[in-house]
Amino acid sequence: MAGQRMSVTRRAMLRGTVAAGAVAAGTLAAGTLRPTPAHAEPGRRVAVLGGGVAGLTAAHELAERGFDVTVYERRALGGKARSIPVPGTGKDGRPDLWGEHGFRFFPGFYRHIPDTMRRIPFAGNANGVWDNLVAASEARFSRRDSDDTIIPMGRAGRPWSTPDDFRETVSSAISTSAKMPQDDALYFANRLLVFNTSCDARRYGQWDNMSWRDYVGAGRRSTEFRMLLSRTLTTLLVAAKDDLASTRTIGNMGEQFLGNPLEIGNDGALDRLLNGSTNEAWINPWTARLRDLGVKFVSAEVQGLELVERRISAARITDASGAARTVEADYFVTAVPVEVARRWWTPEILELRPELAGMSQLVVDWMTGIQFFLKDSSNIARGHAAYVDSPWSLTSISQNQFWNRTPLSGFGDGTVKDCLSVDISDWNTPGILYGKTAKECTHEEIAREVWAQLRAHLNDKADLLRDEDLHSWFLDTGIGWDAANKRNTNADPLLINTAGSWALRPESHTAGIENLFLSGDYVRTNVDLATMEGASEAARTAVNALLEVAGSNAARCKTFTLYRAAELEPFRQLDIGRQAAGQPNMFDVPL
Repeated sequence: MAGQRMSVTRRAMLRGTVAAGAVAAGTLAAGTLRPTPAHAEPGRRVAVLGGGVAGLTAAHELAERGFDVTVYERRALGGKARSIPVPGTGKDGRPDLWGEHGFRFFPGFYRHIPDTMRRIPFAGNANGVWDNLVAASEARFSRRDSDDTIIPMGRAGRPWSTPDDFRETVSSAISTSAKMPQDDALYFANRLLVFNTSCDARRYGQWDNMSWRDYVGAGRRSTEFRMLLSRTLTTLLVAAKDDLASTRTIGNMGEQFLGNPLEIGNDGALDRLLNGSTNEAWINPWTARLRDLGVKFVSAEVQGLELVERRISAARITDASGAARTVEADYFVTAVPVEVARRWWTPEILELRPELAGMSQLVVDWMTGIQFFLKDSSNIARGHAAYVDSPWSLTSISQNQFWNRTPLSGFGDGTVKDCLSVDISDWNTPGILYGKTAKECTHEEIAREVWAQLRAHLNDKADLLRDEDLHSWFLDTGIGWDAANKRNTNADPLLINTAGSWALRPESHTAGIENLFLSGDYVRTNVDLATMEGASEAARTAVNALLEVAGSNAARCKTFTLYRAAELEPFRQLDIGRQAAGQPNMFDVPL
């Protein structure tokens, strides 16, 4: 191993020359298939530990650059993004119904995932898997015992040109669409303006350390304001409570949702879904493409890493037969969730990369899906629906209207006409049926409770959800019932960006351990959210760092920055001086 370590060190000395070549070569345009030969130096074996979106993205980028890649995944390729067949539901030659960890959502400000999708061939599609994305035309915000709000998801009008124009345009849109008092709408628009005109130093130094509830002053506003713009907004985006969620994270997402309808710096419509099950429309074609590129997949669970000097020498795995063994590689890319990765950090690893110790303080919570299969088509919304005051913070999508590739009647026993796919974002608040939290309910009780909360919202004015239409339901298999303790367990929790958590999150790579690269939605990224997009960006960042260490002359992975309104840039520049002087943002004044 000593000779190998010295070889990497010698390559590191050539980085200046290699980097100059990479800049000259540039990166290829989105949608362009990169040539497989990458002219990397010897020593190209890469072990990718994890087969979710981060792992598959890393494998894809590395394989296109000529690296010898093996992916080790303990359960199923695709991770949280995969479809899950409902066992025993297929009849008369039809395949099983599809369940999911949660419905897939591809907002237009996603750039990394679509770039990858364009490089995954799909029969009949000029743009590969990307052509399987379809736009939703509206969103429904449903309230119990009150009128619901239907918001069209079309293109916005002209962009704002001044701060006053920003406040007027945004507050008018909020007041009209959300039926909110004008003073509340104007106040919230100004809070958005404060964030959008804040410099980076203020975003990281001040807003990251403040909860969203405190930032928007929810305690002083109307019930409608607290429910919609404080509570619902955070649970929809990050499955977090508004008193915990980082203002910087929520503000970043708000900035994107404001810019997306203007069709500036985005990939497509604000709300997009796949036109079939996730596996059929995306994951299966992706893994097929990776196999064509030479990627190997091994069913195994990684138990830990072995360190020799400043390098990972091997990963310890348990393979599909239950046998324990080690696997060697030149480079190791970790692509597992934070709660798994932090179990691998031994005292010796932490001595070389002490910043990884902060990962032990990162918070995970539950956001998990349940599907209700219906014998008739639902007519809830032509897009996503949010059940604003539901105790379990529910959101849903009626899938069959978008599944033009294979309608749901082609699955199961042939009688299913629709699937209402629901995400449960709050597992800690008692429900309306049993008075228990979702964590305390059996799976049958969860299904009954979610159904009751949906009906309480949708049927107060019209009979939109009927008991007689319910065919069956399916809860994500990651949720397990512990009968002894009368509580559920969750194999797939979600990282929550709590206030102050940026300081606890690591970079993809440091010189401390020269051949270890971190990939996953807990790594510091521009998108800064536990999403498929965050996983993809982190994987690209890890691969770019690996290319530098390897001395490869292959084009670097393309990465994208988030949208910021150019019209407000002069005010962000002014805020640099104000923040340095300890002054508030110039718009941060009482209204």
